[in-house]
Amino acid sequence: MLSLDAIMAWRNIWRNPRRSILTIAAIAFASLLLVFMLSWQFGSYATMIDAVVKVQTGHLQIQAKGYNEERETRQVVPDPELITSRFDQIPGIAAWTWRGQAFALAASEKRTYGALVTGIDPAREASVSRIRDFVREGDFLDGSDPYTALVGSLLAGNLKVGLGDEITLLGQGRDGSTAATVVMVKGIFNSGQDELDRNALYMTLPAFQETFTMGKAVHEIVILADDLEDIPQIRATLRKDIAAVGESDALVVLTWSELMPGVLQSIKIDLVSGFIFYLILIVIIAFSILNTFLMVLFERTREFGVLLALGTTPGRLSRLLLIESTAMTLLGVVIGIVLGSLVTAYFETHGIVISGTGDMLRQFGLPERMYPDLSALSIVIGSGIVLIITLLTALYPAHKARRLEPVKAMAANK
Repeated sequence: MLSLDAIMAWRNIWRNPRRSILTIAAIAFASLLLVFMLSWQFGSYATMIDAVVKVQTGHLQIQAKGYNEERETRQVVPDPELITSRFDQIPGIAAWTWRGQAFALAASEKRTYGALVTGIDPAREASVSRIRDFVREGDFLDGSDPYTALVGSLLAGNLKVGLGDEITLLGQGRDGSTAATVVMVKGIFNSGQDELDRNALYMTLPAFQETFTMGKAVHEIVILADDLEDIPQIRATLRKDIAAVGESDALVVLTWSELMPGVLQSIKIDLVSGFIFYLILIVIIAFSILNTFLMVLFERTREFGVLLALGTTPGRLSRLLLIESTAMTLLGVVIGIVLGSLVTAYFETHGIVISGTGDMLRQFGLPERMYPDLSALSIVIGSGIVLIITLLTALYPAHKARRLEPVKAMAANK
């Protein structure tokens, strides 16, 4: 019986081919747009996260408890080698490094400005962050001369220093003593992020540890993961290792979302605004489907009345309309998924350049060319919502057909 109903429903769909094609095309367009736009959103989020973590925080960090909030020089990881000795055996860790950070006054012959001084291991830092790629003048630090510095372009401009000039640093050491040293500008970098370029000064970690009386301690152990999906497992493993060396009460493992809550909040806000737009689009499509089937019901009222008079049950009549709506919806969704996947796959390879937004994107460390990320999630979410909403919309005409009275239905449209 169901196979006969399916054959009848399929024939009924093409009794008015123009209307059916337009309805299927509307569903297909909605599915195509949702697949592409969701892939675009997820791709932009991945690009944003990747860009930010490779400039500043990494995917995870091991710090002293409370350091992320207070940023006190005395809050350190006292024996970083004890923690990092097993890193190469942990699956999912792509690279790691350690850093020391302290606020200091940076003075040239003409000016004095506040700076965030970061001590880095040049070799390891190059594998974790993109700072080396941002060097526009001079060279990246190499450790051959410990007391050299890499300076942000805006800070160098404010201090009026160039390559080979000296900068005097004055701050507070880990033990409360005065920390003072002189470094020579070896390189000037321009990341495109004004806050970083205005405040950052990098020096070698040994020189930083000596200047700020750190001993062998550091403030951050920075870890880069192979993939965002590896982060929870890496974090769990690191916590076990920290507990094994008796530092679970003193050290914490933080992820990029905890280190940069503003980035996560921006992603959430963008997701909400995007889904509002998608919901409006789907509602418009749903009303289009509703209008189509109400017209079908109106045009075929007499036909339905005759069928009821001949013994067709109201339930079977409703089922027939639901099969028609389901067939049109599935056809539209499948076409939309195929076309949306093809379009997204093309731009996933070639990227999209958003004209005129290069300067704005660079402020957030983002490239001018963006790439969507086609995934099962971006395919299922959009097309699934379209499928569910359109099927729910078709329930109303089916319910009205179920309540038709044979005599009144046969007298309709005369």
